[in-house]
Amino acid sequence: MVPLVERVTGIGGFFFRARDPEALTVWYRDRLGVAPTPGSYEGGEPWRQEEGATAFAPFEWGSEMIGPPEHTWMINFRVADLDAIVEQLRAAGEAVEVDPERYPMGRFAALRDPEGNGIQLWQPMGPP
Repeated sequence: MVPLVERVTGIGGFFFRARDPEALTVWYRDRLGVAPTPGSYEGGEPWRQEEGATAFAPFEWGSEMIGPPEHTWMINFRVADLDAIVEQLRAAGEAVEVDPERYPMGRFAALRDPEGNGIQLWQPMGPP
């Protein structure tokens, strides 16, 4: 293996197909606070994420964690307060499943966007 001199420094964008991109953009803005990408260079700033750990992990094709076979991706968002965002999402009518277990790296919850794409919420925490 050739040693790496340069490497990527993070995720600069996440691009995916949607049946209704405008409605999905509004959903992510209103439910999770992800600012839409501006339509022009003068249109403001895109969403900026906080620095932190990022998992990059291909799963087996049949993984149930990702969802049904027609769904090929799932995104994980870091959150500061899992209970607060779950309460906020449920108040907005979203079905959110909280994993009752606390793992060595934190707590998790799962939901689907309006097009059925998987979203995992992760509150990073040290070991219990």
